[in-house]
Parts: sequence; structure tokens; C-alpha cells
Amino acid sequence: MGGFDFSKRDSFGSRMGVIMAAAGSAVGLGNIWRFPYILGENGGGAFLIIYLIIMFSIGIPVMMSELLIGRRAQRNPVGAFKVLAPGKQWYLVGMMGIISAFMILAFYTAVAGWTLEYIYQTLIGGFTAKSSADLATMFESFRSDSLRPALWFAVFMAATAGIVLGGVRKGIEKSTKIMMPLLFILLIVMCVKSLTLHGAGRGVEFLFRPDFSKITGTTVLMALGQVFFSLSIGMGTIITYGSYIQKDNNLAGTAVEVSLIDTFVAVLAGIAIFPAVFAFGISPESGESLTFIVLPGIFQQMTGGMVFAFMFFLLLALAALTSTISVLEVIVAYFSEQLGLTRRMAVLLATLSMFILGISASLSLGVMRNIRLFGLNIFDLFNNTTANILLPLGGLLIVLFLGWFFPSRDIRDELSNNGTLAVRYYSLYRFIIRFVAPIAITIVFLNGIGLLKI
Repeated sequence: MGGFDFSKRDSFGSRMGVIMAAAGSAVGLGNIWRFPYILGENGGGAFLIIYLIIMFSIGIPVMMSELLIGRRAQRNPVGAFKVLAPGKQWYLVGMMGIISAFMILAFYTAVAGWTLEYIYQTLIGGFTAKSSADLATMFESFRSDSLRPALWFAVFMAATAGIVLGGVRKGIEKSTKIMMPLLFILLIVMCVKSLTLHGAGRGVEFLFRPDFSKITGTTVLMALGQVFFSLSIGMGTIITYGSYIQKDNNLAGTAVEVSLIDTFVAVLAGIAIFPAVFAFGISPESGESLTFIVLPGIFQQMTGGMVFAFMFFLLLALAALTSTISVLEVIVAYFSEQLGLTRRMAVLLATLSMFILGISASLSLGVMRNIRLFGLNIFDLFNNTTANILLPLGGLLIVLFLGWFFPSRDIRDELSNNGTLAVRYYSLYRFIIRFVAPIAITIVFLNGIGLLKI
């Protein structure tokens, strides 16, 4: 096993490539599947305003911090902390990111596989003449099936591995430059269709007219958690992508642009979904079932509904794929650089590992449902552990590292590209990562593990 040759390390080839890849990592099921139903359950427009405030005040500074760590060290999450804090235990923060990547990729790719099943169902007319009860039964029987979810997981994982095998520039950058514009086109067509439905105005009103009576401490926590989940913060992805960014890139500008694209997609997803939900008299608080049970029923009632059903689930699959490649890259970069494996071997080892974990997560909703740890099946264990513990803890330690341990002059050097860019925001940024972000993330973390109830 030879050492890794860092002089031949791959990188993104253009500023657009950086933005498309990082936005692809951020844009995923979190925007199109999770964001609309969380928004629906938490009062619509009021939640959106809280979300945007948190995105700009905490999400963007934390994303900048991760990009900075990655580019400064030009290493994977573990190697980055070993370079920036030699001889210290900070590399364990990077290790948490690797563990998070394994867990997230396992359950996330399982859900991504469901989108392929639903693409297939639209092609064979599987939703035709089915009632809401029939669609609910269809979804539950599919998830508990021993073979099909695992099969679709395997297909999705193979597609993810194929792109990552191509490398950073020829695989990830090239594919996201194609997939992200296609994702936008599909979303906008969906929005136009949804807005032209009779009664769609109530859905738009629900989205954009704030009802502040619905705002509670829980709403704020949900928004903060969603910002972390959506931006891929705390899982090593942004550090890894940051390490491939060239030294003349404006990190603050990149963080803002990626966050805006991410939020824009989430809002477009809301516009594509909620007018249709209201037009057909469905409750906006339908939860997770909104995507896989409620929407297929709505598509049946639309003119050309099956075409739009196909487009919607293709959109979900594309959004998921731009995210799964970024999470797999975290693991591949770690295996390549820390274990000295070739990229091909690193991809093979990471993919085989994920087949074991991911199929276990997928089957835990069916034949393996009785295998439980801490009262949770494998799927829920991975989901809850990452969302409630590893991501907020990872994000907290990253801002504490930059805010209190890493030299301020080095942070300023990296953000200003060694003095060539003005960083008038620096004092505000430093205040946020030293005080605001740690307090906010700590509250989310304590709430997630049950020590604080708001």
C-alpha cells in the first residue's frame, strides 16, 4: 500500500464547477422531499422567514468555515485537521464526519432508491385508479418488501460510484454541470403546471403569507436543523469539496451563492408542491407521506398527470444523486489519502462497505425490522444519530476550532486570498463563529439528545 501523491491531487476546473458541485451537494432530498413537509407542518411562510434568517446568520458562516478548513489544508476531513492542528486531537472531528458520511449515505441512498421505484411505477401506470388508501398500502408494502428496496438501493449506489470513479473534475464536476441545470428546468416546469391549477392561489398564500402565531421554540429548532441538513454542514462534505477549490476562489462568495441556490430550490419545490396540494383539497401537514402517497394521488387527477409524476420523481432522483456523489467522495478521499489507496480501490472499498450498510438500512424497514438498537431499527438509528448528534456536534466543533483555536490571521488570509480580497465582513463573521453559532448549535444538539426541551 503506497502513500498518496498530494502533488497529483485533483481539483475543480472552474468557478462554475465549484458552485454546481457544492450546490449539488446541498440540493437534495432535504430541499424537495423534507423541506416542503416541514414547512407544511410549521406554519408555511412564517417558517420560511425564520429559515432564511438562520441561513444567512448561521448557515453561511458555518459553510464558509468548512470551505476554509478544506482549502487551507487541501486534505480530506481527517487529514485537514491533522495538517491544521498537528499533534492535537482535532482530527477526531474529521473522523466524526467520515462516520456521519457512512451513516447518511446508507439511509439516504435507500430513500433515493425509492425514487427509482416510483419512476418505474409511473412508466407502467402503477398509480392508475388507486385511492389514497391504495397508495398508502402500495408505499408500505414496497418499503417492507425484502427485495425491491434493496435492488433499487444497489442501482442507485452503482450510479453514484460510477460518477465518483471518474474523479473530481471529470466525474463530479462534469456530471453536476449537467444534472443541476436539468433539475432547475424540471422544477420550473413543475411550478408552472402547479400554479395554473384551479385553486392554486391558496397554496401560494400558505407558502408566502406568514402566520407568526405558529412560531414556537420548536419551529426555530426545526429551521436550524433543516439548514444544517440541507447545506450538508457537519458531515465532512463541504470540507472535502473545499479542499478541491483553487486558491483564487472567493470562499465567502461561493458560500453565499451555494446557499442561495439551495434555498431557491427549496422554495421552488414548495411552489411546485403546495399549490397542487391545496388545489386538490389535501392537508399541507401530510408529513413524509406527502411525497410518496399524496402526490401520486394528485398527479392522477391532473391533465397529463403521469408525465408530471415522471418528471417529479426524476427530479427527486437527480437531486438525490448530486448529494450521494458528494457524500461518497468524503469516504473515497479519506480512503485514498489516509490509507494510500488508488482512487479505483478507494471507490470499490467504499461502495462495498455501503452495500452492506445500505442494504441493512433498507431491509430494516422490512424483513430486518425486528433488529433494534436503542429501540430503533437500523434506518432510524442512522437517521437520528446523524441528524441529532453527529451533524450538530460536528458543526459545533468546527466553529469552536476556527473561533477559538485556529489563528485569526490565518483565517483572514484564507478568506482574503492572502490580502487580495476585501473582507469587510470579517469582524461579524468572527463574532458569529465564536459566539452566535456555538450557542445556537448547542441548543439544537441538547434538544436533539433530549436534555433540553423547548
